[in-house]
Amino acid sequence: MRRGPLTFVWLLIFALLGGCIAAPAATAPAETGKATAAPVEEDANAEEAAPTGELIVFAAASLTDAFTQIGTDFQAAYPDTSISYNFAGSQQLAQQLGQGAPADLFASANARQMEVVIEEGRVVSDTQRTFVRNRLVVITPADNPAAIQTLHDLTKPGIKLVLAAAEVPVGGYSLDFLNKASATVEYGETYSQTVIANVVSYEENVRSVLSKVVLGEADAGIVYTSDIALDASQVNRIDIPDELNTVAAYPIAPIGDAENPELAQFFLDYILSPEGQSVLADYGFIPATGEED
Repeated sequence: MRRGPLTFVWLLIFALLGGCIAAPAATAPAETGKATAAPVEEDANAEEAAPTGELIVFAAASLTDAFTQIGTDFQAAYPDTSISYNFAGSQQLAQQLGQGAPADLFASANARQMEVVIEEGRVVSDTQRTFVRNRLVVITPADNPAAIQTLHDLTKPGIKLVLAAAEVPVGGYSLDFLNKASATVEYGETYSQTVIANVVSYEENVRSVLSKVVLGEADAGIVYTSDIALDASQVNRIDIPDELNTVAAYPIAPIGDAENPELAQFFLDYILSPEGQSVLADYGFIPATGEED
């Protein structure tokens, strides 16, 4: 039986329609592949946002209250983490780290002690960041038995002055203040040596200086403003002018051989975050978010 021209026309139409119907099926696997990729990415992000593990933080004594609060907030947000602190003078912490003490993060009150740890090979150079700043203030006991009212009064004969040791960051800053004052006409070149003659003890950390003044074991001392930010009623304060003061920069860095480097970096980022910086400001520090040391 012969097929006429009309038959071939219908065959051609059916062939074209069949091709149009089959075309979408060819793209189905690609569409399915795209649909399954998104949940995997979301799961990865969720895991990254939920750190776990234990962290050991070495931090300058002046950070005790602020870091304790930051740690409490951090663990409330990430309950599968735990933080252990070692608070002491930065020079003591640097020595311990140099001797191999286990730690994940080091926060120093000055760059010098951070450099010591870098030289010992525990921190990789250029990984440190300035995360906060601080400044000095003179304090006297609340009852002020020596009647110290001004910086000039620190030269009064017989007063008991307590400073941190020179190798302690706040002790070094205190000596810088005295030297700056001695270079001015207002205080005179003998100011520093006269004040130092009244020093009855050099302490290993700033908290010891604060404690001796609060307990009345000293007539005056030099601490950070952050040390008296929460409870200024225990002491009287005498501000040091900006031109004589030292604004201390605090560097922080992960320990190179940390047991939990991921958690150390996560906690460091939290300290630099608006949440962490807000807590530091509440405790009397000067925020310095994101600055490199």
